[in-house]
Amino acid sequence: MLFHLPDPNTLYQALLDRDASYDGQAYVGVSSTGVFCRLTCPARKPKRENCTFYASVCDCIEAGFRPCKRCHPLEPMALADPMIATLLAALDERPAYRWREGDITRMGFDLSTVRRSFKRQFGMTFLEMARQRRLRDGFETLSQGGAVITSQLEAGFDSGSAFLKLIGKAPGTLAIDPLLYADWVPTPLGDMIAVSCKSKLHLLEFFQRKALQKELARLDRFAKGRLGLGRTDPGEQIKEELTAFFDGRCARFQTPLAYHGSDFSAAVWDALQEIPAGQTRSYAQLAQQIGRPSATRAVARANGANQIALVVPCHRVIGTDGSLTGYGGGLWRKQKLLEIERQYLPHPTKGSPHVTG
Repeated sequence: MLFHLPDPNTLYQALLDRDASYDGQAYVGVSSTGVFCRLTCPARKPKRENCTFYASVCDCIEAGFRPCKRCHPLEPMALADPMIATLLAALDERPAYRWREGDITRMGFDLSTVRRSFKRQFGMTFLEMARQRRLRDGFETLSQGGAVITSQLEAGFDSGSAFLKLIGKAPGTLAIDPLLYADWVPTPLGDMIAVSCKSKLHLLEFFQRKALQKELARLDRFAKGRLGLGRTDPGEQIKEELTAFFDGRCARFQTPLAYHGSDFSAAVWDALQEIPAGQTRSYAQLAQQIGRPSATRAVARANGANQIALVVPCHRVIGTDGSLTGYGGGLWRKQKLLEIERQYLPHPTKGSPHVTG
């Protein structure tokens, strides 16, 4: 659905015009506020560079945005199902609470019914929605500084501690003079975590990746405990390049990278960056490319150990039989990324078949 939308400039003009013809068909996520809106929202219009457009509320939520309290983009779903309305209202009242299955049953709802309804409407369960909101709110809370963190933790709120748990830190242990800075990066395919020093990008991962917590712990050890929060030049550069990538303007990433792996792994990651956008390779082809044709399994392991997603495009490696194979960010994201990158394929001249490798 992401690709049937008009171009972003057309949608931004529709946002400025509050064009009602797009109601229910297009939504805008605003990176500066973390909310998503209908295009008819009466709120003050955001800058163009802060806007990403989506075809459904499911896409907006998956990307980590919260619904706007002015235009209420979830209202149609809530009106269609009182159960959804009740649970969404409960989440709004207690966004930092760690919701569990028992809370749902105590409200008188059947777990399987709730799960199916939320999956159908939003592409995720209620508990997944609550956790994602808690993590993002936690990051924003921590970014505001120590006084806010302390007061929220003392008041029993869980959002700050939820994000601290993700990065493997206890309250009060975030470095105030970091060597590595963690930052939250919204994208059309979901929120990502970027970790960078002042000169290079060390990590870029979707926060749902199972290995993320271990990767962050390793980086914290590498930095001798000096992992903190904040923005850097490489961190801002990768945000701009990701925006251009998803907008269809450019598939080249030039942010300086810092590898954390063996020389063999580094060779694999360099080879991955040589695969043009829109093309794919098998593990065997990649092993041949680096001059180690018998090292297919080692290549696969290095591919899986990559912690700079999209920039080091491990999603462009597929099975010899054409199957997608595994992807730490989820196979659905791998499929979406490959679909996005088809727009970057050069158009073949008439009569000349195009070969994608």
